[in-house]
Amino acid sequence: MTPTRRRFVQGAAIAPFFIGRSASADDSTIVMKLATVAPPGTPWASQIKKLKRKLAESTKDLPVKLKLKAWLGGGLGDEIQTAEACKRGAVQIFAGSIGALASAVPELEGIELPYLFSSAQQRVKIGDKTHITINADKILDEIVHERMEQLLWKAGFKLMFLAENGLRSIGSTFPITKLADLKGRKMRSQEAQTHLDTWRALGASPVPIAVTEVLSSLQTGVVDGFDNTPLFAFAASWHMGIGHYTLSEHIYQPGVAVASRKFWDKLDPALQAILIGSEEEKRDFTLDGRDAVRRMGPQLIENFKTSGITVTELSALEKTTFAGAAVKAHDAFAKRTTSEGKALLKAIKDAL
Repeated sequence: MTPTRRRFVQGAAIAPFFIGRSASADDSTIVMKLATVAPPGTPWASQIKKLKRKLAESTKDLPVKLKLKAWLGGGLGDEIQTAEACKRGAVQIFAGSIGALASAVPELEGIELPYLFSSAQQRVKIGDKTHITINADKILDEIVHERMEQLLWKAGFKLMFLAENGLRSIGSTFPITKLADLKGRKMRSQEAQTHLDTWRALGASPVPIAVTEVLSSLQTGVVDGFDNTPLFAFAASWHMGIGHYTLSEHIYQPGVAVASRKFWDKLDPALQAILIGSEEEKRDFTLDGRDAVRRMGPQLIENFKTSGITVTELSALEKTTFAGAAVKAHDAFAKRTTSEGKALLKAIKDAL
């Protein structure tokens, strides 16, 4: 393990993803390997423990039991690799960013188009709890949920539940107060076409780099910055390679958990029901996961300042300038996507 990967295993974070293989037919336990680049102590790691306990408790009295075995810190590969493995049926469950899953289901890239959703938060009572919501939630949970399920199923996945990475902003070694500051800068990009298009639209030069190599790339000058959420930046220790964090909030990134359709189809219906959970369980799992991440936001911004990192809030006018430039990424997606991708994006924009 390289020093960079070792540091990342100790401190990385992203929406969790699960991978694994079933036990043989003669076994009384189906063991699903769980792999994530999230370390202990993050909201995503807590969700993994919750799911692990739920499956163990729900199947303890059944002839066949479900078990999760967890590897943290990207021990079983990065998101692109594990999403592809899940599509092939080599692993049972993947959960991570929509951007990574879009490598297998490119229509989903439209969900992560820049400035598609608002960052404005509301507190809404759902059931007996008060939750922090943004306008993306209702659209993803209700308006386009069925379309997402169909696209994923067609591509070889069974949608389990949505999760949260959050609103991505820009960490950099140089100050950013206006769009022109990004011109020609080498910025680490997630390995998704929408993210590459977004950086180009903003005038930067995107460099696709796996999450485990970002900190060393910052420290050696391979890139001048990155975009991700405050929580991800701290948990992955990426903040150690920057001096500035600009609250552009240009991409909202949900997480997603899916099962391999090949694995799902072979699973007993009773175990399918336990694995995916009731509608109420799925709703609560998603809402609680979003809340855990969103509640940490204000404190994490203060942590940047405490760490000596300059935090910049773009003016309303400058944010409008960023959004105007980012329209090019929307246009690029519209030109290359399928009719289903166009329909998904239209449904989102109509609801907005």
